[in-house]
Amino acid sequence: MAKVVIIGAGFAGHTAAMYLGRGIGKEHDITVIHKFDYFGFVPSWVWLGIDAVRPLNTVFKLQPIYDKFNVHFIQGSVLSVHPDENHVFLRRAEGGVAERLDYDYLIIATGAHMNYDATPGLGPHKHTESICHFDTAIQARDRYLENVERMKKGEHRRIVIGTGHPSAACQGAAFEYITNIHHDLTQRGLRSRADLVYLTNEPEIGDFGVGGINVVAKGGRIARGGDLIEDAMDEFGIEKAVRRGVHEVDRNTIFWEDFEGNYGETGYDFAMLIPQSKGVTFPFFDRDGTNITSKVCNPAGFVLADGIYGLSYEELRETPHAWPAQYNHPVYRNIFSAGIAFAPPGPISRPHITKNGTSIIAGAPRTGMISGVTGRVVAFNVMDMIRTGRMTHRERMTEMLTVCIASNGKSLWNGSAIVMIIYPVVPDLKHYDNREGRDMFVTRVERGISGAWLKQMVETTFMHKFRGRAFWQFIPE
Repeated sequence: MAKVVIIGAGFAGHTAAMYLGRGIGKEHDITVIHKFDYFGFVPSWVWLGIDAVRPLNTVFKLQPIYDKFNVHFIQGSVLSVHPDENHVFLRRAEGGVAERLDYDYLIIATGAHMNYDATPGLGPHKHTESICHFDTAIQARDRYLENVERMKKGEHRRIVIGTGHPSAACQGAAFEYITNIHHDLTQRGLRSRADLVYLTNEPEIGDFGVGGINVVAKGGRIARGGDLIEDAMDEFGIEKAVRRGVHEVDRNTIFWEDFEGNYGETGYDFAMLIPQSKGVTFPFFDRDGTNITSKVCNPAGFVLADGIYGLSYEELRETPHAWPAQYNHPVYRNIFSAGIAFAPPGPISRPHITKNGTSIIAGAPRTGMISGVTGRVVAFNVMDMIRTGRMTHRERMTEMLTVCIASNGKSLWNGSAIVMIIYPVVPDLKHYDNREGRDMFVTRVERGISGAWLKQMVETTFMHKFRGRAFWQFIPE
């Protein structure tokens, strides 16, 4: 009987657990370790942050699902990993002593650690808000509603949404949140009492950490997908503050450096800024007790995989096979990483160094659909290894399609959404004979009410169907 341990139950870890549980759960031991006893549907926390959805409608309990799929569940935290001896130490949520859990295969799907400390003053326990976690999204909602009440009394408020570190990722979540705030304030009749500012480390609007999304326009010409996004922001009256890396925040002011190396500041009354992301926070030790975390992870804590690391940005653009394909570690072959946890070989968007030496880079996204795809690939490869001793599944981000739906309001009647279809996520300049490195027939950016219906359908279907057998029984082999 093989023992498979999965650390993390977000999109990547939960996807892997479902495939493994249904595929081999009756014959082998599958265990998930997760800090919380629930799965959080992160895309809905944009709506939670404006009080457009009830908190409990964005989460569901994990134990009842895993019981149906022959998956063991431990609510707790991993303390350390020992890859030479194939075990982890963990502590359960209810406390007690550290306990050892052995594995034959380890899947690390811990998502991102929100590194608020990388920016002094940033974060929900300091001066700014965050919709990155369930509890902090609830806090952001409460702070937002406090500002709404002040606007009702006639006060004018300045709301700043964006990224809070020069290397932050997830600009799409910040963009969606600010457009939902615009819609909510419009519906409340308060929009004229708020200045909305989108502050981002992107080189241009619509970059989103994927180098922008160019599309085929009328007449066959190539157009910048960001133009449609920028047009929407202009229509909504949102001030655009791009090419800025935040380096400090106090209770009233955001301090930043721009691409040209100029320092400036932006005042605010309410701010939600996405922090820098880091990988695993637990250490790795060899059989002698030596800390080997730097052998397993990159300096940011993301787990190394079967990619090519150390290439320059220009070299990476010309080397699509540098991106991981099977997501197992190059040294410890029975350790896999999925979702945000795996280390990308570099950024997708072009990095920028200011005259002061500050690196401002829109981080490569690996959330949502990308996390689910990598979780599926890893699950099938683990099953391959158990059954045949060799892996047969692979999918690089230079081969992967992703869809992002950025809503502007939750309403099905007067809301809208921008739907972005990107194929592949990472441009493949070798495969596609164009400057974009993408399939221009598939890659699209569109805006309209149909996108709002699509987003609502995804959220409703996931929360009311995917939490149980109604969805998982249809997972393909």
